[in-house]
Amino acid sequence: MCGRFVLKDNIKTLSKNFDFDQDDDVLFEPKYNITPGQNAPIIIKEETRKCAIMRWGLVPSWSNDPLIGFQMINARSETVAQKPSFKNSLRKRRCIVPSNGFYEWKKLDNKTKTPYYIKMKNNKPFGFAGLWDTWNKDGANLTTFTIITTSPNELIKPIHDRMPVILKKEDEDLWLNPDIQNSDVVLHLLKPFSSDDMETYEISTYVNNPRNEGEKCIVPV
Repeated sequence: MCGRFVLKDNIKTLSKNFDFDQDDDVLFEPKYNITPGQNAPIIIKEETRKCAIMRWGLVPSWSNDPLIGFQMINARSETVAQKPSFKNSLRKRRCIVPSNGFYEWKKLDNKTKTPYYIKMKNNKPFGFAGLWDTWNKDGANLTTFTIITTSPNELIKPIHDRMPVILKKEDEDLWLNPDIQNSDVVLHLLKPFSSDDMETYEISTYVNNPRNEGEKCIVPV
C-alpha cells in the first residue's frame, strides 16, 4: 500500500516539472508526512493541465458516507477496472499525485516495524498514478483522490508486498488524456516502476507519528 508520502517541492517547482500553469490561488506548504485525510496538490487535465488541491481518500460520488474515504486511500491495479468505487474514475477522472518520496514499514516481527524512505536517485519529483472524484451531499462538497498500487519492484520487495504506481514521464500525457475513456488503453501503465532509478534507506521511528513534520522525517539513521 501507500499510506504516507512526501511533497517538499513548492508549486512553482512542480509546475515546471509537470508542465502545468501555476495558479496563485493554489496554496500548498511543502510537507514531509502527508497522511490520509490531508490535502495535497493533484494534477488533472481538462483543456490543459492544471493543479487542484484535493483530500487524500477517495469518496465516490454515489457514497452516502464521506468517511469511506479513509478506506479508499489506495486502489489495487489488479481490480481497479472492476471495483464500483474506482471504475468510473479510471475511465473519466485520472490524475497525477506529485511526490518526492514515500514511506514503507518493514516487519521484523509481530511487534516491530522499521520505516524506510523511498525516492528517486536524482531527487526529482515524480508522479503517482491516481484517480479522483467529487462528492456533493447535504451541502458538503469534497474533491478527493486515491493512489493506485501494484506489486513491488526488486528494491521494495524486501520491505513491502505493494508499491504505488509511478508513471514514467513519457506516459503522463496518456494517463491524463480526458478523451481516452477506454480503461484498457491505460491499464498497461499500472506496473512496477524500475528499481534502477530508485533508492531507499532506513529512517527513524520519528515518522511513525502522523503529527510529526519536517525534514527530520527523512533523515537516515
